[in-house]
Amino acid sequence: MSRVLIVDDNETMRSGVALVVERMSHDAVSAASGAEALQRLSEEPCDLVITDYRMREMDGLQVLEAVKSDHPDTDVIIITAYGTIEIAVEAMKRGAVDFITKPFPPEALELKVDRILGHRADRLERRRLDEENRYLREEIGVRYGAIVGESQKMTEILATVKKVASTDSSVLIYGESGTGKELVARAVHEFSSRRAGPFVKVNSGALPRDLVESELFGHEKGAFTGAIRQKKGRFELAEKGTIFLDELGDIPPETQVSLLRVLQEKEFDRVGGERTLKADVRVVAATNRNLVEMVAAGSFREDLFYRLEVIPVHLPPLRERKGDIPLLVEHFLAKKSREMNLPFRRLTEDALQILCDYSWPGNVRELENVIERTIVLADGDHDLGPTDIPQLSRDSDDSDIDNGSAQMPMTERLERLEKELISQAMKDSVGVKTQAADLLGIKASALYYKLDKYGLGDGGRVEMASENGE
Repeated sequence: MSRVLIVDDNETMRSGVALVVERMSHDAVSAASGAEALQRLSEEPCDLVITDYRMREMDGLQVLEAVKSDHPDTDVIIITAYGTIEIAVEAMKRGAVDFITKPFPPEALELKVDRILGHRADRLERRRLDEENRYLREEIGVRYGAIVGESQKMTEILATVKKVASTDSSVLIYGESGTGKELVARAVHEFSSRRAGPFVKVNSGALPRDLVESELFGHEKGAFTGAIRQKKGRFELAEKGTIFLDELGDIPPETQVSLLRVLQEKEFDRVGGERTLKADVRVVAATNRNLVEMVAAGSFREDLFYRLEVIPVHLPPLRERKGDIPLLVEHFLAKKSREMNLPFRRLTEDALQILCDYSWPGNVRELENVIERTIVLADGDHDLGPTDIPQLSRDSDDSDIDNGSAQMPMTERLERLEKELISQAMKDSVGVKTQAADLLGIKASALYYKLDKYGLGDGGRVEMASENGE
């Protein structure tokens, strides 16, 4: 049942309209003037106001303006005997939902009231659902790493995450740089029974090759030069929790053997240790490389690959889920405004369209950075327009990167350039790796690692042996 306020200085007219409303099983409230109507609304809100246009002191349009100002969610119907097009248009401009010209049959008013109150119920339900969805998105954002998206692909990914989280199955996340692989890994952890345990991240690509085993599994005092004390590895620190192996494709072959043992046997040894340790750890890995090709090339163990890829999750690049961009923009605008204690400002439609048209080679991470720069650099308190958006095009003068790479993720583009620079340095040094390292301005050990990573040579160990005369 809805509450309807009838406003008319004619008592007969008020009573007639009230009778129609009550016959529809709604609660009818009457007011003999605009001032009385506003007083009644302040005491108890109404769903619908039916007001006469021609009244003393305050006419129907004035009542309409006051109602929409103080009670914007309340619908208003204007009744007039002066049913000109001009009045109807003006009423609609000021926010009236409909108008009716008297004299009118009760059935005509009944149809309008029924339609308007029905639409109102639908509108409020949509708003409730929108608010509920917004809350859920914010809740997921806070608890599960700001995974934001309503596209079919992202919906399917979240559904998969929730399904597999309750198990201890290994998860392998594929995706370009910046797509949110770590966020998905954290979501797997937070949805799981291990959420009370630690979440330990390992960036495999950032680890020095000769220290990977130590970082993952720990070492004993004196195990190697510089091991001045016992150190727990990441697997040990992740006990009863989740370990996230990022940049999985960068793990060297010798460490892949030890990693396979952890997955198969649930045990490992510290470097230099004599005691085998148990590993109660859930493994989630991620890569932006093609592991199938690496397996075929012999640079990644096939048995390890199948141990890790029990549950594959493929994160789409942002250019393949552009429908999520408006939602992500809203999320980052709110997030960054809150973090920097700045007033929340929306993007204009034109500005949002610029972001939707861009290819986003850096994916969600790039979008977040653009929104932050926009908020920080924009002047005034207006909505953010096209001129507030930083330059998005990536014009490169580097002839080593062809035009076809412009749509590649930034990480892949940098790796490609790095590979070409290393190849050129090897040519210039006639294959002498120590000289190539000097040309590049990096340590020889770093060059050996890069040569193995990109498949450009026979690897560091052979070269080191030959150069040492062994």
